[in-house]
Amino acid sequence: MSLVRLNIKGISYSQTQNGAYALILSEVDGDRKLPIVIGAFEAQSIAIALEKEIKPPRPLTHDLFKNFSDRFDIVVKQVIIHKLVDGVFYSSIICERDKIEEIIDARTSDAIALALRFQAPIFTYKNILDQAGIYLKVNPKKDEDEEQEDLFMDELVSDEEAEVVGKETSYQDLSLEELNKMLDQAVNNEDYELAARLRDEISRRS
Repeated sequence: MSLVRLNIKGISYSQTQNGAYALILSEVDGDRKLPIVIGAFEAQSIAIALEKEIKPPRPLTHDLFKNFSDRFDIVVKQVIIHKLVDGVFYSSIICERDKIEEIIDARTSDAIALALRFQAPIFTYKNILDQAGIYLKVNPKKDEDEEQEDLFMDELVSDEEAEVVGKETSYQDLSLEELNKMLDQAVNNEDYELAARLRDEISRRS
């Protein structure tokens, strides 16, 4: 299976789940985006890694892992999002020490937070992108900075805030045609978290 490289497009605050965020990944040589729902702490950690000027007074968990790895000469070579099951993405961290490579299972949000700190590339398999990737319509009147600004969260949240409390919406009574219409509407409204959940429901039925 061929690998597709991904870049981080931004983070969007969830409009339906309190404290949840949608991490938007985009394929390097294509137009598809991969929205992944993540928690507030992971969103904060990723945002801090993206904003080079922000330096927390004490190391976050992912910063501690980076410091620990540096001390023992462990390098994160790449991150691969290798599986999608029931709307949950599974990832592997490819590490190397003394020219010996190890593969470590990880949550996708943690893996990406570490990839940023190690400046390691992020990949997924083509079949996962075919299954879960969506095309996001971009307003041509916006320049790149404005678009990026829209995707990023308005403010960072502290790790003391509550965990995500999901309000699961039942789509069982909806047809595939209705789900696809809702998906198009969610994409147009830039509600990427809802789009991700609708996409997962459509994938489960396919």
